[in-house]
Amino acid sequence: MIFPCILSGGVGSRLWPLSRTDRPKQFLPLFGGESLFQKTCRRIDQPDFADPIVIGSNAHRFLVGEQLSELGMEAQPILLEPVGRNTAPPALMAALIAAEKDPEALILLLPSDHLIGKEDVFLAAVREAETAAKNGQIVTFGIQPTDPNTGYGYIRVAAGSQTVRPVEAFVEKPDQDTAEAFLRVGGYVWNAGIFLYAASTMIEAFKQHQPKLYKDIVAVMKTRHGDLDFIRLDEDAFAKLDNISIDYAVMEKAENVVCAPVAPDWDDLGSWSAIWAVLDKDKDGNSGLGDARFLDSHDCLAYADRGLVSVIGLRDVMVIATADSVLVAHKDSAQDVKTVVEQLKAEGRDEVDRHPRSYRPWGYTERINSGDRFAVQSMLIKPGKRLSLQSHLHRAEHWIVVSGTVEITINGRTSLLSENESAYVPLGAQHTLHNPGKIAVRMIEVQSGTYLQEDDIVRHPIASQES
Repeated sequence: MIFPCILSGGVGSRLWPLSRTDRPKQFLPLFGGESLFQKTCRRIDQPDFADPIVIGSNAHRFLVGEQLSELGMEAQPILLEPVGRNTAPPALMAALIAAEKDPEALILLLPSDHLIGKEDVFLAAVREAETAAKNGQIVTFGIQPTDPNTGYGYIRVAAGSQTVRPVEAFVEKPDQDTAEAFLRVGGYVWNAGIFLYAASTMIEAFKQHQPKLYKDIVAVMKTRHGDLDFIRLDEDAFAKLDNISIDYAVMEKAENVVCAPVAPDWDDLGSWSAIWAVLDKDKDGNSGLGDARFLDSHDCLAYADRGLVSVIGLRDVMVIATADSVLVAHKDSAQDVKTVVEQLKAEGRDEVDRHPRSYRPWGYTERINSGDRFAVQSMLIKPGKRLSLQSHLHRAEHWIVVSGTVEITINGRTSLLSENESAYVPLGAQHTLHNPGKIAVRMIEVQSGTYLQEDDIVRHPIASQES
């Protein structure tokens, strides 16, 4: 039995404005309505694989839960990182979790933001590498390069025809000349950050090469405690862990690291130009997502979050339109999107971090409009779900039901609202919402007052859900 561990803590700033801090690249439904996270989960939904261990950011916990639920899958467990850390801590945490069931269990460590076109080829490579992992070796999967890419680290693999071969060196991201030389010489593969190892092997590797980090992570894991469907860790203890990758922490030091070269049509989709490259195209090389139109244009990408985007008389241009931001760039400048994000972040712009849609355990809210002393948002409440009992110090609210039937409680008085009915929540009133039905409730909420931020919430007892 293989225990897949899915790492979902990244941000993917080069896919702004669609990718935000609170809704990053791996959760974007760009591929037939599915996200990269969901594709990764489906990939390991195999009879000989256990339910996945998901390790991700606390900020994305409801996205993880929502997207697993859409697939009808469960994770055991969903472990939340209180702050961002690199890949070394989760590599050991996954081993410690699996070892509680079986010290010799195999862990497949997977980033959640990679696209694999030939999944059968990848899974065959995993199964062929099982013997090496069971024999105490740490297997890294190297991607056969298709071009002299300077955006990836490389692995130099020993010559031979074996499925799994010794690693001779890990190489940092090269310049263009060096990358071209790697392809001419041969024996170099891209470092995809995918690993297969036995729990006991990784535990021993940390004890040998990172003894302090090992002790610190073991101590952090003792702070585990449940919260709804999630497992939380002590924030202060976790924040003190070294922010180090598994490559630096273990792989470059250990002598039992081997590589399985594989060509599964892999891409980490690190830019909008990479997204364009893998999408279906029309006869002129254009790719459209959402309501997009092209006229006299070639090799362009257009994304419309809502509304219509038309591209006329352009070549090699990307137009990404969301509810609150528009990006227009040449495909050759796709990597420079990160620079724009850094500038916006320095200016304190909300568009960097916050997506208009915000997921909650009961459903989601989505901003429609806002201005001086008002804000308008839509709400979806799932069947059977309830918001916490709360009040606001600085704002009043109006609720209008668009579809479904919702149970409302305002200052202890409960009633039902159906389609086209509304209610007023005075400033300071204790209130909650509950969907007692079998279909989702859709509502419009209008807020008015002197302060309309999300932190103007006073929670009261008898809350059954987090909001």
